[in-house]
Amino acid sequence: MVHFKFPTAYTILFSLIVIMAALTWIIPAGQYDLVHSAELGKDIPVAGTFHYIESNRQGIVDILMAPINGFYDHTTGQANAVDVAVFVLIIGAFIAVATKSGAIDAGIARSISKLEGREKWIIPIIMGLLAIGGTTYGMAEETLAFYAIVIPVMIAAGYDALTGVAIVMVGAGIGVLGSTINPFSTVIAANAAGINFIDGIWLRVFILIAGWAICAGYVMRYAAKVKKDPSSSLVADLKQSNERYFLGQEQAQKVIPELNRQRKLILFVFCLTFVVLIYGVALAGWWMTEMGALFLGSTILIGIIARMNEEDLTTTIVDGAQDLLGVAIIIALARGIVVIMDDGNITPTILHAAEIGVQDMSTFAFINGVYWIEMFMSLVVPSSSGLAVLTMPIMAPLADFAGVDRSLVVTAFQSACGLPNLITPTSGVVMGGLVLGRVSYGIWFKFMWPLLLMLITLVTIVLNVGIFLS
Repeated sequence: MVHFKFPTAYTILFSLIVIMAALTWIIPAGQYDLVHSAELGKDIPVAGTFHYIESNRQGIVDILMAPINGFYDHTTGQANAVDVAVFVLIIGAFIAVATKSGAIDAGIARSISKLEGREKWIIPIIMGLLAIGGTTYGMAEETLAFYAIVIPVMIAAGYDALTGVAIVMVGAGIGVLGSTINPFSTVIAANAAGINFIDGIWLRVFILIAGWAICAGYVMRYAAKVKKDPSSSLVADLKQSNERYFLGQEQAQKVIPELNRQRKLILFVFCLTFVVLIYGVALAGWWMTEMGALFLGSTILIGIIARMNEEDLTTTIVDGAQDLLGVAIIIALARGIVVIMDDGNITPTILHAAEIGVQDMSTFAFINGVYWIEMFMSLVVPSSSGLAVLTMPIMAPLADFAGVDRSLVVTAFQSACGLPNLITPTSGVVMGGLVLGRVSYGIWFKFMWPLLLMLITLVTIVLNVGIFLS
């Protein structure tokens, strides 16, 4: 029997670039009139001003240039992909140097021995911490640094790499889905809708807490099943390979280094780097350049503490960066999809079709329609801030005619744009995380679809209850 093998992330993303280019030959090009918003610092579309323009069909040359242009500053509403790619390469160097020092292995062994019998509680705790990052400042690209920490701990505790990926991606993802004060999602959407971002916050808090409980329970249940029967793991065929890759050697042959003073100091610097990272992003306005500088400085400091000579340190840095080169390429490919759509001017046309679809609906039909439209739009515009600026100026005025509170439209938006970003193949963060965890997209979708149904049900109930309460 021939078994279907799901294509790699690279093939999926490049195929999506080709598909989007083909759609520019089918979907008419369009535009909204734009007006500059001083409050948002961006141009926003004006409702009711959509008009068709001359098509700019994307051809073979555009397809080949899209991943390259994806690296550069483009009208995507996202950070420059070059910055993100460089940050990823520096993370690779940071992890490689820390791992070579033996501190990571020694720290994992000590943690597992102290948590023996209670390892499962690592899951909700870490997911909760990442959810806080997601709900407060939209933690996304920053999570790429956490896979190399969480996955080895999970494997050493008797779970699998998929459990580690789920903890990081779903943990931060449910925080973004339940955004409360996230400036890149809820705040921008509320501003674009002309309301205070505090309006409707309690519904979002409920979605955050209930969503975290559902997600943590789901991941814990899977992890317990894997620990009881390793053959039930969705990545069971990679068990030995993952143990060699993430733990250095096969577990049975592994020699655990001593957690001496030198390695304790390295672990302190290692953990302090992440504390400073969270502070810098959440409170000091840092982004990729500052984050990259932080990890580069910590990499050099760890190398000095580990007493690596110059050749050993630089070779390890280069090898570590090389290990994550594939993730950097993933990011460029994901951005290339948005480049094609923007250059082909088909995103406004898709939005206009959605605008027509929700007109003259009842209150319940309207809010559910907005939720599903925003979910679909987030598949093609994976930037939450970009999607907010694009859709809220259109959907918010329509809510007034439908008799729906604008704050509920913002809640529908942030819940919708958070959900597909747990699985969307157009997101460099999703595809990059899967590459880091050595999990295929097909396996990830198989793992996620029951959880997605639960979260969709949760949000749908909350939105409809919100209609009663408003």
